[in-house]
Amino acid sequence: MNKTEILTENLKLLLQTPQQALALVEAMSPADRAEVSPDWLARVKASTSADPWLHGFVVTHRESGDVIGSCGYTGPPGPEAIVEIAYGIDLAYQGRGYATEAARALIGFAFGSGRVRLVRAHTKPEENASTRILTKCGFQKLGEVMDPVDGLIWRWELRPSNEQL
Repeated sequence: MNKTEILTENLKLLLQTPQQALALVEAMSPADRAEVSPDWLARVKASTSADPWLHGFVVTHRESGDVIGSCGYTGPPGPEAIVEIAYGIDLAYQGRGYATEAARALIGFAFGSGRVRLVRAHTKPEENASTRILTKCGFQKLGEVMDPVDGLIWRWELRPSNEQL
């Protein structure tokens, strides 16, 4: 599956090129840039063509055309057929359901690919906007795990429902 855009009710997710993904990292604040996985960054720098599993999507508002965020996966499905999603909506557009809509689009793309049997997400170990988004999307919180980069985090997982198959 090599889809270059995903349409939802309010959003258009556009597949990023390697150059766009790197430019997005460069535009981040130093604190946010420090949160970017060095392994992911090395894979992006080594890539030569757009890949939804690696480069992710720019989130645009369908009506206005404004770029309002980004979303994607932390990498391609591995042998266990698991992917992890990540998403971020610009502050000016938060609180309108766009992150939930983007997360649902990523979930649908993953399960629709035929390569994924489980979608995973991680959050800070506290109730927050991301935990509410994942709950709305049907994820189950499995508990706390220790991440080598982020420290203590909550792990969330979702298996396909009959509607997603």
